[in-house]
Amino acid sequence: MDMFCYQCQETAKGSGCTLRGVCGKLPETSARMDLLLYATRGVAILNTLLRKNGEADREADHQVIDALFTTITNANFDNPSLDDYIRRAFEVKRELKAKCEKAAIALPDAPEVALEATPADYEKLESVTGVLAEPDPDKRGLRQLAIYGAKGAAAYARHAANLKYEDDEVYAIIEEVLADVSRADISVDELVKVVLRMGEGGVKAMALLDSANTGTYGNPEITKVDIGVRKNPGILISGHDLRDLEELLEQTAGTGVDVYTHSEMLPGQYYPYFKKYPHFAGNYGNAWWKQVDEFETFNGCFVFTSNCIVPPRQTATYTDRIYTLGVVGMPGTHHIEADAEGRHDFSEVIAKAKTCPAPTEIEHGEIIGGFAHHQVEELAPKIVDLIKRGKIRKFVVMAGCDGRFPSRNYYTEFAEALPDDCVILTAGCAKYRYNKLPLGDIEGVPRVLDAGQCNDSYSLVRIAMALQEAFGLESINQLPLVFNIAWYEQKAVIVLLALLYLGVQGIHTGPTLPAFFTPDILKVLQEKFAIGTISTVENDIATLIGEK
Repeated sequence: MDMFCYQCQETAKGSGCTLRGVCGKLPETSARMDLLLYATRGVAILNTLLRKNGEADREADHQVIDALFTTITNANFDNPSLDDYIRRAFEVKRELKAKCEKAAIALPDAPEVALEATPADYEKLESVTGVLAEPDPDKRGLRQLAIYGAKGAAAYARHAANLKYEDDEVYAIIEEVLADVSRADISVDELVKVVLRMGEGGVKAMALLDSANTGTYGNPEITKVDIGVRKNPGILISGHDLRDLEELLEQTAGTGVDVYTHSEMLPGQYYPYFKKYPHFAGNYGNAWWKQVDEFETFNGCFVFTSNCIVPPRQTATYTDRIYTLGVVGMPGTHHIEADAEGRHDFSEVIAKAKTCPAPTEIEHGEIIGGFAHHQVEELAPKIVDLIKRGKIRKFVVMAGCDGRFPSRNYYTEFAEALPDDCVILTAGCAKYRYNKLPLGDIEGVPRVLDAGQCNDSYSLVRIAMALQEAFGLESINQLPLVFNIAWYEQKAVIVLLALLYLGVQGIHTGPTLPAFFTPDILKVLQEKFAIGTISTVENDIATLIGEK
């Protein structure tokens, strides 16, 4: 069967994967995801109606965010798992229909609401549920832009919910957006407004998760992280969920097994709460896409708490040592189900890890991070002074994602070419392109300030707002601040939409523009927000930084 997916930056030929996903997703997996999303849009339509009546269903909220999250790039490749999500979506939809009827709420004439199906129907329904079901390329692109933004916001909402932090407004915006993009009569102009509405939801979701993480584990602080290895066997934890990190550290205490962070879990090292665990070792490896090589040398076990998993090669020796949680799924690996309280039992992982040799060292030294908004706000007087004295000319936001394509070497070369009076603000795994470069500091302020995970792009906005206030400016766009953001998947999309909602102008993104940006969509974004793409390092340094 054919498929169509263009939700990530590496989509085939820059236009769309049709035979198999570049990520490794199979057509039958892609079609299941399309059916799940279609059914979930029906759930969102109904729950939006119930919310207006004061009867929104929290279980439906959770089904929506989990369905969106599990369809994000590099999260779930397991068809039986997706079948379970599909069955649950239709079950929740039927429950909401019954609630609407009981409350005398008329059911809307929407196919997403009316459709009844089973997981086995995924292939025959693809012409209805798939991306290409919308024939107009502009409407299709804007619909998908909003949906991809919703996926990113849903991921953040799920991590917050795991820490018992929830915001009905975040759920409401996500579901309203899904309901709006399902309208057959919606216009292009209305869809642009829906996209920005999703950006508002992204700001609220990131603020919620920031409150959840810092309220539970303290404010990130400046931290030097070891990138070498110890002599004990290890467990490498990847993804984004800090509650899962806490549980793993608690259960491995005193077992003789060390815990290392991988990729987007690196910022877990910056939270004061986790520093009480002596077996919390350093960070192992680099960005997510290098795992197929680096996992071979780690030798131990792997825990995936969210997206960033890559299908192992057929020759991989570590597949049976992978354990997935939550929305993550991968054939041939182990999935640990949460209990009624949302907790995971890692005893099987720990027992397996004890039988493994210690990690093989692939690099040594340390990297520095922990520059989230609270920490940088404490440094604000010094930073303001450095700006006023001309020691810092520009801040360059280089947040976002890393990826496999050689074109991403651009970001390393750009960082190396930046004048030495420029400071990089970063968040997300894009930092692995430059966070180990010897870029030095400006009177003690490192030239790479790592705020944390992709969701900590919120911190970069908070930092900008603090500087705006310090200088008495009317707009963030008046600051000595430019944006050169790398994107790969849907959490980078919601960061972009959040920045657009906040009115940030002149964002450069790359290494290529999204395939769902049609010429007309791009024209609108350029006119409203002066959005652009990268060119060459030399040209972009001249454009973004200019002459001293």
